[in-house]
Amino acid sequence: MIMKQKYITQFSKSDEYRKKIHDFIPGGAHTYSKGDDQFPQLSPAVITHGKGSHIWDVDGNEYIECLGGLASISLGHAYEPVVNRVIQELWKGNNFSRPSVIEMEMAEKFLDHLPGHDMIKFAKNGSTITTAAVKLARAYTGRKLVVRAVEHPFFSYDDWFIGSTDVKAGIPDEVSQLTVTFKADDLESLKQVFTQYPNQIACVIAEPEKFNPVTKEYLQQAIDFVHSQGAVWIMDEMITGYRSYFPGSMVKFGVIPDLATWGKGIANGFSFCCLTGKKEIMELGGIRKKEQEKLFLISTTHGGETCSIAAAIATTEEFQKHKVIEHNHALGKKYMNEANKMIEKHHLLHSVQILQFPWHVSLTYLDSDGNHSWKLRTLFHQEMIKRGILFQGIFCPHFSHTDNDLEQILNAFDEACNTYKKALEEGVEKYLVGAPIKPVFRKYI
Repeated sequence: MIMKQKYITQFSKSDEYRKKIHDFIPGGAHTYSKGDDQFPQLSPAVITHGKGSHIWDVDGNEYIECLGGLASISLGHAYEPVVNRVIQELWKGNNFSRPSVIEMEMAEKFLDHLPGHDMIKFAKNGSTITTAAVKLARAYTGRKLVVRAVEHPFFSYDDWFIGSTDVKAGIPDEVSQLTVTFKADDLESLKQVFTQYPNQIACVIAEPEKFNPVTKEYLQQAIDFVHSQGAVWIMDEMITGYRSYFPGSMVKFGVIPDLATWGKGIANGFSFCCLTGKKEIMELGGIRKKEQEKLFLISTTHGGETCSIAAAIATTEEFQKHKVIEHNHALGKKYMNEANKMIEKHHLLHSVQILQFPWHVSLTYLDSDGNHSWKLRTLFHQEMIKRGILFQGIFCPHFSHTDNDLEQILNAFDEACNTYKKALEEGVEKYLVGAPIKPVFRKYI
């Protein structure tokens, strides 16, 4: 069925918002990925509400959201079983001077799905969790250096990571030098960095699946090698958790990292993240071993906030009740297949390329010379948004996305490809309104 395409052109209230918000909030948002410089000029500046897979902006425009809450939405906006469980907890009180009983409920439920991981620690954001993992690894090994996968775009807003990017302002060089990199999914590159820094590396942190298909054999070899060098393997499941598999890639591949970091979709958009790991490492953050030097691991007033924990419990239960992973992957596979057909139809195989996996499908945009183009990227997003699809280059299916949603997304994709083709032939400036999107990690504003 060919659906009548709608066009969104009215952003007057969004434009008013954009003019004011930067006077109150540095960057205009609390996550740089939500900032104005990450979207075309013709786009919503602020969202009023969402339901299922749809959201509405301050001008009343309705969109299908492709990257629900920066991949934190795994079931859908205002998903009723989650909301109802949260409401139940809120009527009991949301924070106390001692732990709530719900904390043990969540701890047991989550750890039941993770063979080899014995303990868990809660927090409100992923940066806190990854930094805690790094701190544990340093304490456990007595070493300083951190090795991270260089292609992976974000692990933490803390100095140990940001100091290894181009955005180093405010971070001492001494700190920046404590993080080094290796090429993701490349065992030889990993071995080289250990040869370069013998007996100095505390840990390796990497996502289990990011750009390239990996195998159990590769992951196990990498973990075994890191262990042979006396270091700790931290598996970052912030995106893969409740996406690539339930609960995550470590179970999918049957490997046991020393520590794993979790967030994003595990509470369907609520602020709940956690660190899991082997007891001998995690216990370093405890208080039971008398006379042992104390490690101040994570200590957050809101880490035990009951409503977010309730959301995580309800989300987990929904994944257990329904075939959420199968639904999400099926939509992602169909999107990849149909989008590739459209790219080929418009003779754009060398200009628009699909990356990654059915559960997190991203695009890369190239000009006629094969160079990455921020102008063309912005144009493509502009054309998707114009057609009612809030698009950031990634389709991350969740349980509320429907076949009808996908049809609308693909119709918009087809038309966006048509405009992209014209821009390659006639010049992008003819079609792009406003400034191009800029990379988040850039040295200068």
